[in-house]
Amino acid sequence: MGDFSKKIDKFIEIFIDYKGYVKVLEGLQNTLLIAVLGLIIGIIIGTLIAVVRVIPKYKLMPKILNGICSFYVALFRGTPIVVQLLVFYYVLLPLMGIKITGVDVSILVFGLNSAAYISEIMRSGIMSVDNGQMEAGRAVGLSFSTSMLKIVIPQAVKNILPTLGNEFIALIKETSVVSFVGATDLYIAFNYIGSNNYEFMVPYLVMAMIYMVLILIISLGIKIMERSLRKSDRRN
Repeated sequence: MGDFSKKIDKFIEIFIDYKGYVKVLEGLQNTLLIAVLGLIIGIIIGTLIAVVRVIPKYKLMPKILNGICSFYVALFRGTPIVVQLLVFYYVLLPLMGIKITGVDVSILVFGLNSAAYISEIMRSGIMSVDNGQMEAGRAVGLSFSTSMLKIVIPQAVKNILPTLGNEFIALIKETSVVSFVGATDLYIAFNYIGSNNYEFMVPYLVMAMIYMVLILIISLGIKIMERSLRKSDRRN
């Protein structure tokens, strides 16, 4: 027990006296930034892909777009996200002459990766909405895109909200790999503290606790949103 107390004292010393908390705050900020912006990008692109994949394929253009979207989804779901980070940061972006920070690359890659998963989530959500909703929209003179945007997609989002929450949780946890492209995340921050006192037990335990707290807060937020949506459904 005394040995563990010494480990805690060393951790506190680096965390406060040597301003390790600055690294932790930076890592926490980057972790949330990458996950939140990645999710937003994923929702936007994923919704577009889902719409393309559910529209009727009577003409050539929808068939071509569907093929491109199917390839995109297979590509990003079929390769590990760390491989995607490395390919973008060290291969694709340098070939295109684009130089951006590791955090920016991480946001981009996490967004594109998330879009592949969210497209399938959104597609199942759209297909769960009764066909009569689209037909009703078309019957009152709305175009296909307007009916999809204003009638079908809002109902689909209600159906898939818990799954979207799970995707956000997955993004939070996956940010631990962004150190491969030089971005400071929670792992880098606590590794810095551990490296300064050659003691990693307490820093890694605290890091795990922070991840757990983040996940619990997100899970609670999702439950509150679900209850709110259920109440609005009952009122309607």
